[in-house]
Order: sequence, then structure tokens, then C-alpha cells
Amino acid sequence: MKILLLGGTADGRRLADALHKNGLSVTYSLAGLVRVPKIDCQLVVGGFTQFGGLANYLRGNQIGAILDVTHPYAQTMSSKAVDAARVVGIPCWRFHRPAWQQQDGDVWHYYQTDDDLLAQLNGFHVPLLSAGQMSETLLAQILQRPSVERIVWRTAVEPKFALPDNIDWIKAIGPFALADERQLLSEQGIDVIVSKNSGGSATYSKLEAARELSIPVLLHSRPTLPAADREFSDTQDCLQACLAAWGNTHSKNQQKDSQQ
Repeated sequence: MKILLLGGTADGRRLADALHKNGLSVTYSLAGLVRVPKIDCQLVVGGFTQFGGLANYLRGNQIGAILDVTHPYAQTMSSKAVDAARVVGIPCWRFHRPAWQQQDGDVWHYYQTDDDLLAQLNGFHVPLLSAGQMSETLLAQILQRPSVERIVWRTAVEPKFALPDNIDWIKAIGPFALADERQLLSEQGIDVIVSKNSGGSATYSKLEAARELSIPVLLHSRPTLPAADREFSDTQDCLQACLAAWGNTHSKNQQKDSQQ
């Protein structure tokens, strides 16, 4: 049976490698906006519009199951995965790493919409925007806050539009060291951080540095997703479940082929 693993995360790459090494037929899909990893299994880069949509790809390539290991904020892709799997009649499983949990000393506030974010930025002077790509309109609106003097914006992908002088753009890809994050916040005079609640360890150090320096954090609440057939928050649990459910199918097919 063929498995389509929707990735683009470190967890996705590791699970794809592990499943492939255990003999399963895995196709690893990612947008490829940041970088394309070296991986032994088959790759699909750039989405499924090129194939006439995800459901058409599933049918045309005889995919037997979807494993969604996209970023927790990839709402559109996760929703499409559930819908396409139901249309084709195959299971859709999902792994998302657990959200970060607030600790003593953390000053966290949550926002859901751009308007909510803009309201909560009132009174701050130099925000560090570390929540991925943002629109030119939203950045302009942040700069229009009466208290905001300038913005430090850190992303993995270069902006597609020109930035004004009062936005300092930093290209960076985690993991980030705590000492470096502490230095960045101090040297740039950051007084608030805007972040997604991505979970994992790669970018958590900014929250540790914020805790040390008593800097507030505005966290984008995770989106609500349609339920998958099975959902996991531990990579080993996910791997073992996949091997138990789909590894047996692979072994039976191998035995059948060898007998023919």
C-alpha cells in the first residue's frame, strides 16, 4: 500500500525516513518554499494543483492512506487532506506536535485574528514578528499603531515586496540557541514577541529568553481543524501505529509477490 505523507516539517521528514526504512512505500509531499530535504523516498514538491487536485492525485497514484504531518498552522492543507481522503475512501491520519505550555514567569496573551493582534500591540514599541509570513497590509497596519516605532521581522523566506526602512528583516531558520535569542532581544530592544504556538524545540528558545527578560509574548491560537481518522502528538506512537496498520499490508504483499 502506498502512503502519502504530507510534510514540510522536521517531524514529517523523520517519519517519512522511518517508514521508508521499515519497508513501507512512502511518497513525501512538501511545498518546497524554504528548502527541499534529501530523502530516500519519492518526493512531490509544489502541491497538488499540478495534478488536478489532491483527490485526483490519490486516485491516479493508488494512494492507500494519508499521513498529515504538516505544520500545525497549515489549516488549508490539513482540511483538504481530510476532504480528499473521504472522497476517495481512504484513511487520513494526522500528527501534530503538542502546543507549548505556559510556565511560571511567562507573560503570554493569545490572539486569533489580525484585528485582535493589532489591538494587543497597542503600547508596544519594537515587536519581534516571529510568526511566519505576513501580508504587506498587516505590516503597514502594525506600523500605524501609535506606539510602534519599528518592527523586527524574522522569517525563513524572503518577503515578496519591498519593506520600509522601519522594518528590519532577518532571514533565519531554526533551531535557535538561547544565548542568541537573548542577545537578539536585548540588542534590538524588543519589548514584545509575536509568534505562532508551533510547539517543538527548534524555536522554543525565544520563549525562554522572553521569560528571562520579562518580555510579553502574543501567541497566535492554533486553528481548528476537521477531525482526522486518527490523531497523534507523539512521533513514536504515530510510527508504531503506522507500522502496525500498514506494515502488515506491505509484508503480506511481499509474501504474495514471492509466491507468484
